Amino acid sequence: MAHTEHTSMRRVLRREVAGIIGLLADERDFTAMKGYRTFTFHDPDTYLQQVESLLRSLAAQGGHTSVALFDPDEYAEFCADEGLEPDTPTSRTRFTAALAGTGITVPYEGQPLADLLPDLVDEAVRQATWEYASSVLARIGTCGACGQDIGRDAFARASHLLTRVLDTAGTGTHHLVCSIPTDAETLLSVLHVDTRTEGTAHLDEREALELTTVLALGIATRSPGGLVLRTTAPDKDDRVQGWRLRDERLLPLTAAEVFDAYCTDAQSGDLVAPESGVDYCAAPDLGDTGPEGHHVH
Repeated sequence: MAHTEHTSMRRVLRREVAGIIGLLADERDFTAMKGYRTFTFHDPDTYLQQVESLLRSLAAQGGHTSVALFDPDEYAEFCADEGLEPDTPTSRTRFTAALAGTGITVPYEGQPLADLLPDLVDEAVRQATWEYASSVLARIGTCGACGQDIGRDAFARASHLLTRVLDTAGTGTHHLVCSIPTDAETLLSVLHVDTRTEGTAHLDEREALELTTVLALGIATRSPGGLVLRTTAPDKDDRVQGWRLRDERLLPLTAAEVFDAYCTDAQSGDLVAPESGVDYCAAPDLGDTGPEGHHVH
C-alpha cells in the first residue's frame, strides 16, 4: 500500500517537472553531430521521428516540455568554455539545460515537428535580429556636434514613428513588416496589432520592441529601409500601404509603388499576379520631424 502511494506521489510530481529538449534544425546540424561517436542516430528522418515520439510520450504523462534549437557550433564553444568533453551524453544534457536560460524555446503542445520547427527557427531569427540591432545601436556612441546618444535618439524617433503609423492605420487587424538592409543581410521584423475599436490597440510588447529597435537601427545608420502595413477588417478588402525610410523620416509610397513592391518577385524581378481582395493604397504622410521637434543626428 505504501509503495503504491509513493508511486502515485512520484507521478504527480513528475507532471510538475518542466523539461527541455534540444532539437537539431536541419541536415547540416545533424551531420555535424554525427561526428561524435556517442551520437547514435544515422539519418535525420529517424532522429526526428524519435524526437517526436519522445515529445508525445512526455505529453501523455502530463509533463510540460519546451523545445530549443541545438546548435553544434554553440555546443562546441560551450564545452570548450566549461572544460567538458563534447563526445558524451552528459555534456549534451548540460548544454541543453543551459539553453533554457536563453529564452529561445517553443512549448510542445502536441503539434507535429513539421509545424514546431519553423516556429522555433523563426523565434531564433527574431532573437538574433533583435540582439544584433541592439548591439549596433549601443556601439554607435554619441554625436560629435551635440554629445547626444545617437542610438537612444534613434530609438525615441522610431517609437514616435511607429505610434504615428498606428494612429493613422484606423481599425482592423494590422500586420507590419520593417526591413532594414545591412552589410551582412536584410533585417526583418514583424508586428501584429489588433485595433478592432478606435483608439484601443492590442499588441505583443516584445514584437513592438523588436520592430522599434530594427527601425531605430535604420534611422541611426541612415539605411534605406522601409515599412509595410497590411490591414484586414471585416467586410472589406485588405489594405496595403508602405513607407520608405530616408534618414529619420518615413516617406509615403504611392499606390503604384506599393503595387510594384508587392507584385514583383524579390529575387528574379519578375512580375507576379496581384492578390485578389487586396487594395494597394497610397500611405498617409506622417508629416513631422521628430518626437520632440528635432532630428536624429
